[in-house]
Amino acid sequence: MKIKGKIALVAGGTRGIGLAIARRLAAGGARLIIPTYDWPQDVQAVQEEFSRHGAGHLFLKTDLRVPREVARLVETAGKACGCIHILINNIERGGMPIVHGSYDRPVNDGQWQLEMDTTLLAKRHLFEHCLPLLRKAGEAAVVNISSIAAVVGRAGPAGLIFSDGYSAANRGVSSLTATWARIGAPGIRVNEIMLGLLDTRHGKKTRGWNSLDKQQRQALIEHTLLGRTGTPAEAARAALFLIQDADYMTGSVLLLDGGYVLGGETVPPMPPGEI
Repeated sequence: MKIKGKIALVAGGTRGIGLAIARRLAAGGARLIIPTYDWPQDVQAVQEEFSRHGAGHLFLKTDLRVPREVARLVETAGKACGCIHILINNIERGGMPIVHGSYDRPVNDGQWQLEMDTTLLAKRHLFEHCLPLLRKAGEAAVVNISSIAAVVGRAGPAGLIFSDGYSAANRGVSSLTATWARIGAPGIRVNEIMLGLLDTRHGKKTRGWNSLDKQQRQALIEHTLLGRTGTPAEAARAALFLIQDADYMTGSVLLLDGGYVLGGETVPPMPPGEI
């Protein structure tokens, strides 16, 4: 799919990975629809950045956990743009155990449900409400953003940064990716990027990373085969690949984790054998 002239709804498009993807799409000539909710200083800065390019980008305050607000967002987008060609389903809320501690703490009352409502249910609300406009586009692409928490859970070095609720919610995202790929075919391709430790998501630019001690951070890096955290720019390039170049991919999960899932195990030398 060519990016130029397309309409792209980018959830989480005011910070980190979402912003990196939004910038790439805008640079390619797409018109952006970006729902906003919190982080007002970031929202203002991004609005000012994109308004300078004068492409008619829309910023609409929306709590993506609330179906009626999502419906209003999509209705406004439909009236302004007619259809949606690209949906970047990038919304999450995780409580790093190193920061939040146990769900049993009074301060965490409702935290599990918040992680489910944001990381899983909000993606569902957004896809289902956008589906008619995606179909109207004729050719469309959906990219779900998830986490390797889905497969590693609260175990190993990542057990300090992936909570149980966040892990369970991300496992659900892959199920939705498969279901939506079936629903959308053949005109709507639905794929997923499963992220490992990125600088702005569980990496060095997050509060949780700074709450870890040096040894704990080193354990995470050593468990990652490439020996480093990833960047939002690398996630954006992966998203653009799925949109622009992966015309024969749908229902796929692209692992972008620097080899974390494969880490922690070694390959022994081949034994001499007895025969």
